[in-house]
Amino acid sequence: MTPTEDSEAAPRPRGHACIQSYLATLDNSPGVYRMLDAESRVLYVGKARNLRKRVSNYAKPSGHSSRIARMISETASMMFLTTRTETEALLLEQNLIKQLKPRYNVLLRDDKSFPNILVAKDHRFPQIRKHRGAKTVKGAYFGPFASAGAVNRTLNQLQKAFLLRNCSDAMFESRTRPCLLYQIKRCSGPCVGRISEAGYAAAVRDAEDFLKGKSSGLQEALAAEMQAASEAMEFERAAGLRDRIRALTQVQSVQGINPRGVAEADVIALHMEGGQACVQVFFIRAHQNWGNRDYYPKTGSGAEPPELLQGFLGQFYDNKEPPRLLLLSHDIEDRELMAEALSQKAGRKVELAVPQRGEKAELVENAARNARESLGRRLAESAAQGKLLAGLADSFGLEAPPKRVEIYDNSHIQGSHAVGAMVVAGPEGFLKSQYRKFNIRGDSLTPGDDFGMMKEVLTRRFQRLLKEDPDRQGETWPDLLLIDGGAGQVGAVAEIMGDLGVEDLPVVGVAKGIDRDAGKEEFHRPGERPFALRHNDPVLYFVQRLRDEAHRFAIGTHRAKRAKAMGATPLDEVPGVGATRKRALLTHFGSAKAVSRAGLADLKAVEGISDSLAETIYGFFHERG
Repeated sequence: MTPTEDSEAAPRPRGHACIQSYLATLDNSPGVYRMLDAESRVLYVGKARNLRKRVSNYAKPSGHSSRIARMISETASMMFLTTRTETEALLLEQNLIKQLKPRYNVLLRDDKSFPNILVAKDHRFPQIRKHRGAKTVKGAYFGPFASAGAVNRTLNQLQKAFLLRNCSDAMFESRTRPCLLYQIKRCSGPCVGRISEAGYAAAVRDAEDFLKGKSSGLQEALAAEMQAASEAMEFERAAGLRDRIRALTQVQSVQGINPRGVAEADVIALHMEGGQACVQVFFIRAHQNWGNRDYYPKTGSGAEPPELLQGFLGQFYDNKEPPRLLLLSHDIEDRELMAEALSQKAGRKVELAVPQRGEKAELVENAARNARESLGRRLAESAAQGKLLAGLADSFGLEAPPKRVEIYDNSHIQGSHAVGAMVVAGPEGFLKSQYRKFNIRGDSLTPGDDFGMMKEVLTRRFQRLLKEDPDRQGETWPDLLLIDGGAGQVGAVAEIMGDLGVEDLPVVGVAKGIDRDAGKEEFHRPGERPFALRHNDPVLYFVQRLRDEAHRFAIGTHRAKRAKAMGATPLDEVPGVGATRKRALLTHFGSAKAVSRAGLADLKAVEGISDSLAETIYGFFHERG
């Protein structure tokens, strides 16, 4: 790709005349263009098969929608990147949109990865578990599932049906008798030899067949086996097989719509209303519905459905592998080009279809109905949330209803495993993708020093904001800070913000009253007397909900950190010792303490531990004394 950028020092005119001035320097190459305002903020990113032809359309004084006309009128300069193909331009366009977040582009705001079910194959008795992120562990992956809840429900039933273990390898190696999961018939007890390696491998194959959609044959085989066990008067074994069949039936029933004619597809439907949009995505895998999720992309100041859906697809699959078939509610502007780009990304053919009849059309219609209902609920909730934010502004003396409220809290036990938490709320409710956790790093802090912890959290948060968006043009600057605490905490926060040069953000502390009862909260602002709200004021309940959410998130983060620390061993810090070698060492010696006391010759005798690594391990523990 060859970058081309205007470098004239003299200011250019705006609007059509500005765009017209670039035509003489453009050729007919495919590429990506950026439209910028007078302050060099990116207004729009677009791709073109022919840059000169596309830009010349913007140079025309008429024939544009009101949205495009506004965008053109604000354009003060442009930037261009030429590419070899239009497909390459499409991929680059979506990357730039996600990176720059232009005002007039369709933006997908919540773009988290989806969980999968992993049957890990790095152990002779494979573990079944939830997996999110890069697929670096050796094993079979099944998904995506729409949510962690969908995965957990399926895992729960799969454990009942196939009795596969979900414990960690370290726990597996350390067991001397069956755990509770074996007692309640959720695991076959491979850790203590209650099932052979061959028998366990057969159960793993059955589970994989089920997740691939081969459930009918499996259930028939189990039914025949149950009948044979019953006839042989092996009633306990027959009852176990009966429970497995019930569990398989339960998995199928909770998955809802299970299309017979669609083996693998994402069903994507769009509904627009009141200037907002909802995109509903259903995941069909192995003829089974693995859940759905709704998205509310920014509409780019009024994009039409074809452009909005195309922008959604490009950003949604930027970090996800697309299935072989996408069923869409609306046609998009460049369907063939998008299919080519997704096929190139997946390394196999990806088809985009807009079905008009049959089972596929019914799937899309169902997704569209869900999108319509979800958007209706969201619009109703937004109206109620807007009233609460307006009441918050009146109660706290703000100039306008806040668009972003950040609530901070700390959690620790006598200073240990201390974490800070930030939750975010706005007109659309809690913005969970914006939540942040802070591992308290301050070595000089006195254990339990809440003021010091809050100072570290706020300093890290706002130093980063000042670096990334000093002009406060983005959406990540808050309009109000809520702190769990009284006058002391509020005064400390005001001092911290003053040191950072951020003195204009309203800060309110929420403290329980003298009796420390919910409903008797006092509110503190810097330099002002505390005040309270009526016990039946909706704003009071709203603030309580905000504070409680921050408290819940902080405690959950603290517990996760504490649990991780409790499961850690000194072997985690030894260079070159990963999960496999750690397991080999623990299996050989029985504990991390025994490894630390082992001689060099004993370490070299462990399978998978080279002489050089044995010396590294020996030196690590003995240098530490």
